[in-house]
Amino acid sequence: MREMKETVVLVHGLWMKGLELLPLARSLKRAGYEVRFFRYPTRRPLAPSAGRLAVLLGGLGHGPVHLLGHSLGGILLCHLAAQDGLPQNGRVLMLGTPLASSHAAQAFACWRLGRRMLGPHTLAALLGERPAWPANRPLALIAGARGIGLGTLVAGGLPRPHDGTVSVGETRTPEVTQHVVVPHSHFGMLWARDVHAEVLHYLRTGSFRQQGA
Repeated sequence: MREMKETVVLVHGLWMKGLELLPLARSLKRAGYEVRFFRYPTRRPLAPSAGRLAVLLGGLGHGPVHLLGHSLGGILLCHLAAQDGLPQNGRVLMLGTPLASSHAAQAFACWRLGRRMLGPHTLAALLGERPAWPANRPLALIAGARGIGLGTLVAGGLPRPHDGTVSVGETRTPEVTQHVVVPHSHFGMLWARDVHAEVLHYLRTGSFRQQGA
C-alpha cells in the first residue's frame, strides 16, 4: 500500500497574501511534504475564515495534516481550534504569533490611521481577544529576537527581546508546550534556514532541536 503523503497548510499573517511563505514552502516540499496555502482577509473577523479553513482541511483526505501559522495566522488557528476544526493526525506550529496582547497593536490603536489600518476585528484579536488553545493539543511556537521591523517605529520601543514586531514575552503563554527563540526578525525568520530546520524537526518529532530558549 502506498504511504499517505503528509500535508502542511500554511496560514499567512496580517496584510500578507502568502508569498512571504514561499521559501518555507520550498523547504517543506523538498522534505517530501505536500503544501497548501490558506488565504483570508486579515482585517475581517477571524472566526468565519477559520470556518473556511475547516472546510479546506476536511477535503484533504485521511493523511496527516499539519498547520503552520505566521503571526496573525496563529491567532486564526486558535479560532479553528475553538470550532473543533483541528486535524486529529497532525501537529500545530506558530511563528511569531502574539498570543498575549500585542504591544505594537496597542501603539497602533493610539492613532486614527493605525486603527484604520488594522480594523476593529484585527485590533481586538491582537489585543488578546481570542479563544484559548485547547489543553489537550500540543502547541509549538518559534519566536524571533532580532529587533528589526515596523513595530519598532510605531511602538516607541517594544519590550526586549523582540523581532521588530512581536516581543518574545507576547509569544509565551501557558498554552505553548514547545518554545524556541531564534536570532531573526518577524519576517526574516520565514527565510532563515535554521528556522526551516526547526520547523522540519518539529513536524517529524514533536520537539525542537534546541529546547527552552
